[in-house]
Amino acid sequence: MSPSPSPTASAPVLGTPGTTSATKVVLLGSGELGKEVTIALTRLGAEVTAMDRYAGAPAQQVAHHALTVDMSDPAALTAAIESTGARIVVPEIEALATDALVALEETGRVRVVPTARAAQLTMDREGIRRLAAEELGLPTSPYTFASSGEELAAGAARVGYPCIVKPVMSSSGHGQSVLRGPDDVAAAWRLAAAEGRVDRGRVIVEGFVDFDSEITLLTVRSRDPHTGQTVTSFCEPVGHRQVDGDYVESWQPHPLPHEVLQRAQQVAAAVTGALGGWGLFGVELFVCGSDVLFSEVSPRPHDTGMVTMASQRLSEFELHARALLGLPVDTTLRSPGASAVVKSPGESEPGAGVIYQGVAEALAVPGSDVRLFGKPEAHPGRRMGVAVAAADDVETARSRAREAAARITVARADSADRGAAAR
Repeated sequence: MSPSPSPTASAPVLGTPGTTSATKVVLLGSGELGKEVTIALTRLGAEVTAMDRYAGAPAQQVAHHALTVDMSDPAALTAAIESTGARIVVPEIEALATDALVALEETGRVRVVPTARAAQLTMDREGIRRLAAEELGLPTSPYTFASSGEELAAGAARVGYPCIVKPVMSSSGHGQSVLRGPDDVAAAWRLAAAEGRVDRGRVIVEGFVDFDSEITLLTVRSRDPHTGQTVTSFCEPVGHRQVDGDYVESWQPHPLPHEVLQRAQQVAAAVTGALGGWGLFGVELFVCGSDVLFSEVSPRPHDTGMVTMASQRLSEFELHARALLGLPVDTTLRSPGASAVVKSPGESEPGAGVIYQGVAEALAVPGSDVRLFGKPEAHPGRRMGVAVAAADDVETARSRAREAAARITVARADSADRGAAAR
């Protein structure tokens, strides 16, 4: 039995939090993206339980309930989900016991967003790459997989130098490295094992792509309010810049020729249609002249899509919340916009968190806004906030977002700072 949305699903009925009629949702992973999804869900009347591996995660600070669980443990994850009474399960991270999600969905008692199969396929780069390239026939960069240092060396030679090595399960550039030649293989293998989200003992080796631009095409599968059928819609393309595999700024719209945009939408529609369900997907693509190559897909809001908090009528988080609840969506661009991240330069003192200086100065930048994530701990390079800005054109928006982010300093807090904050 599959609880996935039917082709002609009926209109949703929403309940009241804290009562027997509540529409209960459990969020698996409670980072900064999950925090915004939680806020969007609660505005629509859902009762949210935010789950994470550590207490005090960003989404847990705004949810109705919070649970601290080892979500890689199938039994612990199953028991925790069942304890919430939620009928809708929303993964926000990849490192989950997805077999448990598949088993739960097969009982018909819960619906995994967008589907348990989507969560399982996208939890590692191998599953989604093989789906896109080998089953759907979508164009991608040259690639191979390796399960040892020897296989990595052979794979790199086959793909060609320079090439990129990534753990099959990681995000935000963790464990990623560039191989310039055979001498880099051993270090790359060690780094992938040490810094991947979960050490699966396997990596993907990707050939370099000489792309003109790298975009995220936010793609929404939702219920059409007129027909009840599942439809696919697209936001304007999001351009982004990465450093060491981690996004540092994004902007929307990213200009594309009409025929290239059509190809991008065709690729995104193919891969999200294969994954199924309702929700927002972040589809990453390389644009090479008139060609569009598939890179990756996240079956949830994407970090580069935080720009939509400034640029769209409905942010990617509101679109995800609406879609997963079966409500109408609107991908209208309101204004050109941009985002720039705020990172920590150092470690926080245990239990002290950090302090943010320059927030008032950042908000004085015209058209700007700031989101501070509230992460309880900081370490060098950790994303702690984001500045977003709107303007009449993309370049002005990018300049404003960068300026606003640069005005914010993330500093280590001490006991005196905690006392001052309390007063």
